[in-house]
Amino acid sequence: MPRTLHPVAWWIWALALATAVSRTNNPLLLFLVLAVLGYVITARRTEAPWARGFKYYLYLALIVVAIRVVFRAVFATGITPDDHFLFSLPRIPTPDWYAGIEIGGPVSLEALLSAATDGLRIACMLCCIGAANTLANPKRALRVLPGALYELGVAVTVSLSVAPQLVQSVQRVHRAKRLRAGRAKGLGALRGIVVPVLEDALERSLRLAAAMDSRGYGRAGTATRASRRITGGLMLAGMCGLCAGAYGLLDATAPRVLGLPAMAAGALLCVAGLRMGGRRVTRTTYRPDPWRFAEWAVAGCGVLSAVVLFGGAGFDAAALNPSIYPLSWPTLPLVPAGAILLAGAAGFLSPPPRAPVPPSVPSPRSEAVT
Repeated sequence: MPRTLHPVAWWIWALALATAVSRTNNPLLLFLVLAVLGYVITARRTEAPWARGFKYYLYLALIVVAIRVVFRAVFATGITPDDHFLFSLPRIPTPDWYAGIEIGGPVSLEALLSAATDGLRIACMLCCIGAANTLANPKRALRVLPGALYELGVAVTVSLSVAPQLVQSVQRVHRAKRLRAGRAKGLGALRGIVVPVLEDALERSLRLAAAMDSRGYGRAGTATRASRRITGGLMLAGMCGLCAGAYGLLDATAPRVLGLPAMAAGALLCVAGLRMGGRRVTRTTYRPDPWRFAEWAVAGCGVLSAVVLFGGAGFDAAALNPSIYPLSWPTLPLVPAGAILLAGAAGFLSPPPRAPVPPSVPSPRSEAVT
């Protein structure tokens, strides 16, 4: 049945897919990830304003790749005699304290391909975050946060909704300019769009501030000063425990106490701080989002793809990061490709979104009767 999937399921799916992307540098797998994202977004996006901005994330991804390639061409490093020479840029002399970095010089095909591949990986991770913003409702995701993180969640939700709102504002202003026969292009058109968009953003901010103030946002409730201090102390001690535990797990020479025991103690302190801090925030939930089989399936598809790429079982781990020396076409490992295609199963395992209800138009006969 058509319904809205739980927003946390989409975020788990997208973050797990971004984690899988961070494991590989194979351009074939990265393009496969982009294809999977495009399929899932096309099949399951809604008509909401935040669901129309994925193409702008693609534009931003292309800019990231271009910047990475340009920087690699300008700051020429790692050029070997066996590289395929393309062209040479004017060399700019650098001081002695800037040794090791050259500005300008020869540019090879291997260097540009390496930079493009690195930029493509960052672009895929950015598109994964854009897919989560496109598919998940940020306002509904706010309701599942603990009470202690409610204010932080509101700030994160507002920041995540900035990009979709700006996209909506740009589209609305551009549509209005076309209706008014505005045909300016280039910088002239940009100047005519930026000012109305900024004005719209300021009006949205004022309306949001008034709405938050009318709903009592930021009130301390019945919490006393002592309880707030205890909550802050528990959270600070818990974060210190988590940092010490992470350090102990990463450093083999650290004492055992700084490993799992410190991380477990820090997690317990953070949970206690969150529960104590959540008591001062009283919220009611109207029609909570269900977590059913579709949510488990979508989240599991993304997590399983990340586990397969990090596990390295059934395939050569070197296939995830092919070398460009010698220059050759990369191979497509079947097991990682199947794991990424499995993440694309979210396009049909998730329920279809609700179709928008068209406004009812009265018939001429009813207007005549009235």
